[in-house]
Amino acid sequence: MHIVDPARLGQVRLPDGRALGWAEWGPEDGTPVLLCSGAATSRWLGFGGDVVGPLGIRLITVDRPGLGASDPAPGRTLDGWAQDVRRLAAAQGLPSLAVLGYSQGAPFALACAAAGIATRAAVVAGTDELAHPDFRDTLAPEVRRMVEAVEADPAGAEAFFRGFGSAEALWDLVLAMSGDEDRSVYTEPGFARAYRRAMAEAFAQGPDGYARDTVLAMGRWPFDPAAITAPVDLWYGARDTSAVHSPDLGATLSRRIPSARRHVLPDAGGALLWTHAEAVLRALLERTRP
Repeated sequence: MHIVDPARLGQVRLPDGRALGWAEWGPEDGTPVLLCSGAATSRWLGFGGDVVGPLGIRLITVDRPGLGASDPAPGRTLDGWAQDVRRLAAAQGLPSLAVLGYSQGAPFALACAAAGIATRAAVVAGTDELAHPDFRDTLAPEVRRMVEAVEADPAGAEAFFRGFGSAEALWDLVLAMSGDEDRSVYTEPGFARAYRRAMAEAFAQGPDGYARDTVLAMGRWPFDPAAITAPVDLWYGARDTSAVHSPDLGATLSRRIPSARRHVLPDAGGALLWTHAEAVLRALLERTRP
């Protein structure tokens, strides 16, 4: 686990005038890998700081609209995010792009794969399509209530999440939902400083961006995972105790995505993006379209 500050920071101006804030690690001429970050974190939190250089990876993080350095886009959708990424890739001169979604970032990464923007994809400790009927009876009660609230009244649910959202509240929630395996990662002093700074940056404009992200993650996906043709790796830790990640550690999702390859690491938790960064990135580099 090696957390370092970004090598480069900037913004891209989209055709509608909005700005997207981004950060990069690794060589500028490396293989582009775009990280769709987890809930309520910003472009400042990367991973694999000690391996992106040797692997020749240009790791890119982008603040989703309304978080960090990206302008808001009220009413945005997962499909809209994919189009934002398409425009960012064009502006940055990225002819091909791999995407990786961590935790709540998983549906955002898969939206890019479904839209044909990503040549390959990975999901790490990702939230699943929790509103899918297959999971209705397997969700934790508090998660089921959130999913049902989003289904019944998306605007009301977004207002609720907006009232709950703050960097301190989310930090406390992350620790409360984590087992010993993950808590030891998150509370390591260097990691905790980086994580909490990224959360503070994410909420710099207020809670609206986080609230919209959560509604999108808790609702039905607007794309069919079966239509994804890019190779996809699904990574889960058997010791992950988060109630908002995949209820079956990606088993159902791997059946829904024909190109998926599923990895369940027996000794890992939900923080495997940082504890197993090299394995995740090597596998992503090795995957090619069948």
